[in-house]
Amino acid sequence: MNMLARHLLLSGLFLLGLYLYALGMEAAGGLKSETVYLQWLEIVFVLYLYTYFFLILRPGRWRGLIAAIPVLIGYLVQDIYFLAFGKVFRLIAVMELPELIQVLPAGYLLMAGIFILLPLVIFLASISYAALRPLILGAVPLLLLAGLVAWSPGAYTAFIHSAGNGIVKYSDAKSVESNGRYIMLMYREADRINALATTAPYRNRTGYDAAVQQRAEQISRAGSLRNVYLIVLESFLDPTLFSKAGYSSDPVHPEFSRLFGDKQGLSVSPVFGGATAQAEFEILCGIPALEKISSIEFNIFTGAPAYCLPGLLEKAGYRTVATNAYKPNFFNALPAYQGLGFGEIYFPTEYSGSRESYFSANDGSKDDYLFDGSLFKQNLAFVARALGEDEPRPLFNYIMAIYGHTPHNLDEPLRPERLQLEADYQDDHLHRAANQYYYRTEAIAEYVRKLLELDSNSLIIIVSDHVPPLRNGPNTYRELAYLDNIEDSYYYNRLLIIDNGQPVVYKRMRHFDLPDVVLDFITVGQHCRIQDCPHLTDTPLQDRMSYLDQYYSLIAHASE
Repeated sequence: MNMLARHLLLSGLFLLGLYLYALGMEAAGGLKSETVYLQWLEIVFVLYLYTYFFLILRPGRWRGLIAAIPVLIGYLVQDIYFLAFGKVFRLIAVMELPELIQVLPAGYLLMAGIFILLPLVIFLASISYAALRPLILGAVPLLLLAGLVAWSPGAYTAFIHSAGNGIVKYSDAKSVESNGRYIMLMYREADRINALATTAPYRNRTGYDAAVQQRAEQISRAGSLRNVYLIVLESFLDPTLFSKAGYSSDPVHPEFSRLFGDKQGLSVSPVFGGATAQAEFEILCGIPALEKISSIEFNIFTGAPAYCLPGLLEKAGYRTVATNAYKPNFFNALPAYQGLGFGEIYFPTEYSGSRESYFSANDGSKDDYLFDGSLFKQNLAFVARALGEDEPRPLFNYIMAIYGHTPHNLDEPLRPERLQLEADYQDDHLHRAANQYYYRTEAIAEYVRKLLELDSNSLIIIVSDHVPPLRNGPNTYRELAYLDNIEDSYYYNRLLIIDNGQPVVYKRMRHFDLPDVVLDFITVGQHCRIQDCPHLTDTPLQDRMSYLDQYYSLIAHASE
């Protein structure tokens, strides 16, 4: 068999292997593959990559297989990301890698080493570096394509619109299923670069600051300047919302049930399974996290004033305090909090270096992350001191807790298992999360009770950032009928609101509606009389993209 015929055979086997891989990923709950035969641009691109990699490898028995390694690794990274987080991987998400490594369990890191790093080392060791001609000339098309995306992104996106199979605006996943993983990876990067240029006309620092100052003065004049406590809980999953799951005992602590009863709401998060910073962005800025500039909006904050809810309240006379139970470099938290407008920012003393802090992450337990109750106890002491000052400013007390993070391990001596998951479909992560929920609801009940003893006329909002990925991602939510499998069910999160000592429920809420709740409380209803607050009315909810101008304006100033 001559070399051309052999390569054609290997290329055919390579494409067959990719197709079988795609079918396997679909069976695992990933992207669908029924239209893979339409992805002609993707097919041309991966065949080029395979041919290039084949040509630069040393001759050998396994040459055809080794040449496929980089292409498969690229697919695997994108698909694992989709299975874990329920959203399509974007090139800018590489910036999240340090944070991801910090929180991945050792088993996942070991798997990444075996299935990604080790094959990549084998591929790199098999390259014939002495053969400069194929190495350099073969890379030219790839470099030209990268240059097109980087320097003429509009031309690339226009080409995909005309030659591809259509971009589905409401679904990244459907766009990938129609056009291919690599083609859409480059399309989203080109789209991001286009968006960066789009923010330029929105940069007007003088006008932006003046508008914020005007709003702050309105709040000061109309406001009650009562205290607000906004608590975001990592992966606070209510296990009772799975209609096809039962438990050997009640996963809800009785004190929590007595406090909230049936007054428990739901709020729609922008993310599933991860990317807490996206939920924080919406909760604190009142704008959808549209991912036009970055897959994590916090990553483009430089510390320049963006005046989200904390900055607006700071200008209105509030003492704005952020307490984050994890590390300052996680999701660019410190510059982001500065840009949001917090006057005081605290991380655990263990991670703060020379920065001042009022709390510690070391509570004597063996938990992976600081237990909610330990964090709340330290925060209560801080609040008591703040309220006890001679002339205290009104307080905006924001907490980002981290305890419920995957893999939901419990410190058995301190918090032993109390219940068993009873369901036909088993998920060990859900089993542990349900046990955590009992202790977390106990901690919430105690925190709210003591907070109300200190400050009964306040607003307390407790919300989950997102639900966790659990062991099997969206599959667990579908199989166990989370919220009876309503559309996008696994984007819905528990929301608890105490207004002047009484629990209240809004029938519809999205994370980016929460600043309206805060401002309406502070202004004694004036805020929502002046502007429409969808959570209070029956008016149709605005589409997320209708906030695009506000989004670009905020991002333009946050990224200065």
